[in-house]
Amino acid sequence: MSNHMFLQACLIVSGGVVIGAAPKEKTIFTTIASKRDQSQKGWKNLFNGKSLDGWRNYQNKLSGSWSVKDGILYCKGNKDGNTQHADLITEEQFENFEFSIEWKIASGANSGILYLVSEAYPSSFHSGPEYQLIDDKGYPSKLEDWQKTAANYAMNTPAEDATKAAGEWNHTRIIVNQGKVQHWLNEKKVVEYTLWDENWQKNKANGKWKDIAAYGSVKSGHIALQDHGGEAWFREIRIRRL
Repeated sequence: MSNHMFLQACLIVSGGVVIGAAPKEKTIFTTIASKRDQSQKGWKNLFNGKSLDGWRNYQNKLSGSWSVKDGILYCKGNKDGNTQHADLITEEQFENFEFSIEWKIASGANSGILYLVSEAYPSSFHSGPEYQLIDDKGYPSKLEDWQKTAANYAMNTPAEDATKAAGEWNHTRIIVNQGKVQHWLNEKKVVEYTLWDENWQKNKANGKWKDIAAYGSVKSGHIALQDHGGEAWFREIRIRRL
């Protein structure tokens, strides 16, 4: 049965009035592509909405955090005290790319998207820069600007607050091309920097990563979704190589 016929079959006639189910929610990625009349050619789906195919735990560590339900990738975070935690990484590695993802987090939650990640180190954040995901307004502790959503965590602060409230879907794009990096949030460019340039070196030397030699050292690596603190949901995960 075609999708069109299936939708017709789902209509209910009651008292002469045709009642239909609510239309399926359009995802942010699809809506933006439609508005711009952009072809999705070149984009590759990294998440099939049914399973964790194409993903695995960082260093194959045990984790009970990740599952798939109703087309959404779910991280239950620290909900259960006995949960084993591990970041989830792509099996493939990428060097120059545009990455697109839709996400939402629970109230008070903390997560992140890391890129250019190597498994040669104890944790994904030892090598990969992090696009921060956090409940800016509801997090239980005071946040510095470099800790807020869309920051290049502990390196570059976002130019503005483009976040939606906890529990609402956001759209993120990360562009890495020949060392030039952009963080986009809900169609606003909020961070731009160049890996390994003088300013980057200064930020690293004066910040949290000054004693982590591996940080930012990888030129082609995995993308990781962080299993850090609280519930997070992800969907429409795509990438295109540049």
